[in-house]
Amino acid sequence: MIELKGVTKRYRRTGDLAEHTALSAVDLHVSAGEFVCVLGPSGCGKSTLLNLIAGFLPPATGEILFERQAVIKPGPERGVVFQDPTLFPWLTVRANVEFGLRAAGMPKIDRRRAAAAALHLVGLDGFEEVYPHTLSGGMRQRVALARVLVLEPKALLMDEPFGALDANSRERLQDELVRLWQRHRRTILFVTHNVEEAAYLADRVVVMGPPPESIYGEVVVEVPRPRQRTATDLHQIIAKLRDVLDEMPCCLAPHGGVETCERHSAGK
Repeated sequence: MIELKGVTKRYRRTGDLAEHTALSAVDLHVSAGEFVCVLGPSGCGKSTLLNLIAGFLPPATGEILFERQAVIKPGPERGVVFQDPTLFPWLTVRANVEFGLRAAGMPKIDRRRAAAAALHLVGLDGFEEVYPHTLSGGMRQRVALARVLVLEPKALLMDEPFGALDANSRERLQDELVRLWQRHRRTILFVTHNVEEAAYLADRVVVMGPPPESIYGEVVVEVPRPRQRTATDLHQIIAKLRDVLDEMPCCLAPHGGVETCERHSAGK
């Protein structure tokens, strides 16, 4: 469903003469219905990768395909969930979820039906008329997920959506996401810097690091579902992912000097 061929992305920061390479020669494929986590330290290009696939950014070189068609702009078949829920504070929960459908011209009765179904999926029945500021962080993220699900995308692109939540809320939403994925089998590409989260969620984990390689390894998670967080086989996967992270070099600063390495923030 998603394919990247030799994708490189460079930035020229304000005031800089030299370009900064965010991604280098990335080859990646994600099959339909697959749950893939992209794991790596902060600053290694994970969000850039997601933004390229979403169509928010163009690559410097290479090709990005979605169902064999070139990605040149955002599209409703690729739903994006960010770390910040970015809800409209002046709209109710229902109106936030209906926003994209309303923009597309869907009749009101159909919007209401679709929004109700999406809110039911994420466990927010009864919260239709409240405003975002009255909700917890985890509940706001559920609204953001419902706002994407209501558009029925073929793929979900998720950029550290649970990273700002407390541990208990994060685990509850991880379980909820797995349940939704098992029910509907939408393709999911999930960015995280947390080793335990990647191992628990994914069919396959792609490990990213600093250029020139960008992708440093891949680990298939052959642990049966439902998974137990304390299970020995899951902890073996976690150990394997840590080994891949330990083998990569420290991140380099834009001009070639060594900066503070954040590698060990990835679940260390």
